[in-house]
Amino acid sequence: MKVLIITGNLAYPLIKNVVANANVEVIIHIADNTQVAAFLTPRIIIDEIKTHFANQLEEIDMILVPGLIKKGTREITKELGIPTFKGSTDGADLAMVLNLIDQIELSEDKPADKLIEEEKRKEALKFINDFENDEETIKNLLKKPNNIMIGNLPVGEDFPMRVLSEIANAPFLSKEALIHKCQYFVDSGADMIDIGMAAGEDFSDKVPELIDTLRPIVGDRPLSIDTLNAKEIEVAAKHGIDLVLSLDLGNNSKVLDVLKETNTPAVLLPTNFSEGFTPKTPEERVNVMNQLIEDTKGIDYVADLILDPVNSSSIVESIMACFEFHKTNKAPMFFGVGNVTELMDADSGGVNVLLAGIGMELGVSILFTPEESGKTRGSVYELSTASKMMFLAKHRQSIPKDLGINLVEFKDKHKRLDIIENETDGVPEVKQAKPMKFVRDKAGSFKISVDYGTTVKSSRIIATHFKKNKADLVIVGNTAKEIYEEIINKKLVTRMEHAAYLGSELQKAQIAMITGKEYVQDFDLFKNPDEFKI
Repeated sequence: MKVLIITGNLAYPLIKNVVANANVEVIIHIADNTQVAAFLTPRIIIDEIKTHFANQLEEIDMILVPGLIKKGTREITKELGIPTFKGSTDGADLAMVLNLIDQIELSEDKPADKLIEEEKRKEALKFINDFENDEETIKNLLKKPNNIMIGNLPVGEDFPMRVLSEIANAPFLSKEALIHKCQYFVDSGADMIDIGMAAGEDFSDKVPELIDTLRPIVGDRPLSIDTLNAKEIEVAAKHGIDLVLSLDLGNNSKVLDVLKETNTPAVLLPTNFSEGFTPKTPEERVNVMNQLIEDTKGIDYVADLILDPVNSSSIVESIMACFEFHKTNKAPMFFGVGNVTELMDADSGGVNVLLAGIGMELGVSILFTPEESGKTRGSVYELSTASKMMFLAKHRQSIPKDLGINLVEFKDKHKRLDIIENETDGVPEVKQAKPMKFVRDKAGSFKISVDYGTTVKSSRIIATHFKKNKADLVIVGNTAKEIYEEIINKKLVTRMEHAAYLGSELQKAQIAMITGKEYVQDFDLFKNPDEFKI
């Protein structure tokens, strides 16, 4: 196969280098008078090829154009009669594209590297979906003593780690807030929803209503209750709760009969909170857990060796306890990831994926988290994604990299190599001499805010227009572009600096909506790390 690659002058050295060992024959052509490849258009490309390759058209099997050009390639294909597709957005990825050229269906509209990413993602999700829907395999796996059913959900080391998200302080929430929080967790990818009760209180009279309110929202997902109160546990078990968090040495004898009667599984804690006892060493945790397992024979259980926050007791020793327990007992284990993320001033994404990886190696079955602070917003989504990553890595016997699913959100996986540093050589450079003087736009002003939904798709940017300090119009949209185009269409901006300001603020609002950051007009979204360096 002979492939013609069209590029610009600045990117040519990089392209020449990366395609040198491609497994197809390659011709690289630098378009006349074109420095930046992304500025090429279908018309320019057609004229270039007609001018320089008029006598070779029959020899060329395919044309690849820069992945960053704005228009599609249908016009080129139609006029030249040669299949023409978009290459990669980064010239450094062209070798990968060429080496997979017989295995992927290239696009006239989407860059090739994006197609490869999408294909990897589809394959990854298909593998997980096929596994989750393989009834015969699930039936056989459930015959093993280390796997159990919680509600309709198979749970255990042979399945993906299940994400259990807690609605904290549920008895104090209004019905609307309870439903909204639950729907948010469901939309974020939670496999199970937990009703978090209040320690030291008795809200057993509210338990049936809480369960009935949440059942329609969770669908076929299991619903659990987080309490040590024996009365609340008894009411919940009789009202069809799917899992109890938790039993320990202090309360198990009071509720064991009702859990056996209702066939309700429970999370076991190696503690006796009624007497203020919490084990310290890994050995003590394992010994107490084994005693509790013996005391609660007759119910399915999930063992919680208690994951400690960093530098509280010892996260290392709590992980060692899980490791030692799993050596002799392959029962499902519970990992309270939120214990770590909520009590650490760091963004949750990297912490969650690392803990999920540790959990996978330990044999953990349930990853538990609330989202009680701004820094942990999105933890359920992060753990849901991390669980899939670790399940794929485990089955592929690989490290959790290049799986088709990832949690790289705020940085880039690859450093772009087609950014040419010398493209502005000889071009004058200027800096602002002084700030512009503020002049109010006679067309009015805007107050911009974000209405956060349970998903990004259901969230909105809101731009309220004020004329003489009185609101007279509200413009809503899901993107900055939708709103600023409507502002222009309605002639609500007359000054260039006001238009530039609105574009900047609306883009900040969109970024906040996607990332879950709090948006406050006129304030920075992100900290400048230079200001915090020591």
